[in-house]
Amino acid sequence: MARTPSGKRGWRTIVGTWRWRSNPLRRHSDVIEAWIVLVTGTLAVVLGVLAGVLAAQAVGTGLSAQAARVHAVPAVLTVAAPSAPTAVGGSGQRVWAAVRWTTPDGTVHAGKAKVLPGAPVGTRVTVWTDRTDHVVPAPVTGTEATLEAALTGALFAPSAGAAVWAAGRLARTRLDRRRMAEWDAEWRQVGPQWGNLSGGRD
Repeated sequence: MARTPSGKRGWRTIVGTWRWRSNPLRRHSDVIEAWIVLVTGTLAVVLGVLAGVLAAQAVGTGLSAQAARVHAVPAVLTVAAPSAPTAVGGSGQRVWAAVRWTTPDGTVHAGKAKVLPGAPVGTRVTVWTDRTDHVVPAPVTGTEATLEAALTGALFAPSAGAAVWAAGRLARTRLDRRRMAEWDAEWRQVGPQWGNLSGGRD
């Protein structure tokens, strides 16, 4: 054992770093494994963060493009809305009801939109339509869009990092198999010599 700078006895070898220092037990495969661990860990972090950022940007861009393809129009209920959501007609705190709206060119359109339960005929509501004047869900914008993009990035980043780490682990497994084969080959050469030495002492 060697003394530490503080004068206390301790092991100089730190687990996981011995492969970087020259010693009689270190093999070429040990150096390769050390580099695999270093590179894999670094890439897992860097690529994980990068993948998360790119995924978040892609979601944000997609939501912005979706919002640009729809527009809000004023509409009125043509029938009274159900008083409560039904298993088929609605969910949550809103229900489906028939509505009617007029486009800027004077064309009257009809469709169904989610409105508050119990809304009477003639209630003014806002619906979202696409370029073909069909009712579509309201776009995700503002804080909700930012949160959705951030959550997507946060979920995607660990997956990308795990994929890189798994690739590194596979490489280390193959290296271990190669190292075991080398040890077996060396033992087949050295083993008989040990047997002869043991027999001579007897």
